[in-house]
Amino acid sequence: MLKFAANLSLLYTEVPFLERYAQAAEDGFRGVECLFPYDEEAHAIARQLQDHGLQQVLINAPPGVAAAGEKGLACLPGRQTECLDGVKKAIDYALILGVPRIHVMAGIVRDRGAYAAAQEQYLDTLSKAASLLQGAGLDLMIEPINPIDMPGYFLSGQAQARDVLAQVNMDNLRIQMDLYHCQRTEGDVTRQLAESIGAGLVGHMQIAGAPDRHEPDTGELNYSYVFTQLEALGYDGWIGCEYRPAHGTREGLGWLQRYRSAAAAAAQPAAAGQRQNIYRTRNE
Repeated sequence: MLKFAANLSLLYTEVPFLERYAQAAEDGFRGVECLFPYDEEAHAIARQLQDHGLQQVLINAPPGVAAAGEKGLACLPGRQTECLDGVKKAIDYALILGVPRIHVMAGIVRDRGAYAAAQEQYLDTLSKAASLLQGAGLDLMIEPINPIDMPGYFLSGQAQARDVLAQVNMDNLRIQMDLYHCQRTEGDVTRQLAESIGAGLVGHMQIAGAPDRHEPDTGELNYSYVFTQLEALGYDGWIGCEYRPAHGTREGLGWLQRYRSAAAAAAQPAAAGQRQNIYRTRNE
């Protein structure tokens, strides 16, 4: 059965941030993720995780000056020290929260003439960030983000991300594959899944309906089919539910209830078959 994590930056926004952990647990989530947890004290978040039996599976490193519209610093010349300081802050949180992976955002490059310098900077910064995380036993995530929602974002395509992993060549560097962004940028989602998961390059996944980023049972992506493909590929990582509820978080969880029911029903015949095989073996 696939593992889904509630993104607490987008879900359960009906209540204050720290109260969202309890609501996610009540709805059957065992994993949670969020974008930037730094407005809260790390130990306060850790208490919520412990009290509600949850695992924090992902956080982002600080993105730079968010008020100025910055979306990461990793590819920006002259900002490497600031970027790595943010990675160190994220590591401090991750070690307190038990988070195994951190997403480091690339940044915005609007001038195509600056692309070569940004590429050189990005590879160097990722290499240094991956080394810092490796020392803490953590994985580094990079996420291609579609240029419609985030114009100028440096990392936008799945093939580009795979190429970055090959060039940096660090064991703890992985792709954070958001299927919403993949669909909006290039489509061909199931082939992209096969190429990246098949090569062991995906460390985390996220979902949302496209093109409106609502629940995954809305829009042009057939997630029922996508989920069967993920199961067939043997994907056993977390899937972050990073979507904006159309009418309220709990009102929109029907897609998850249907998946759980179908997965439980599918598991029953298999379990019955295993019991029969055991019975036959004992009596032969």
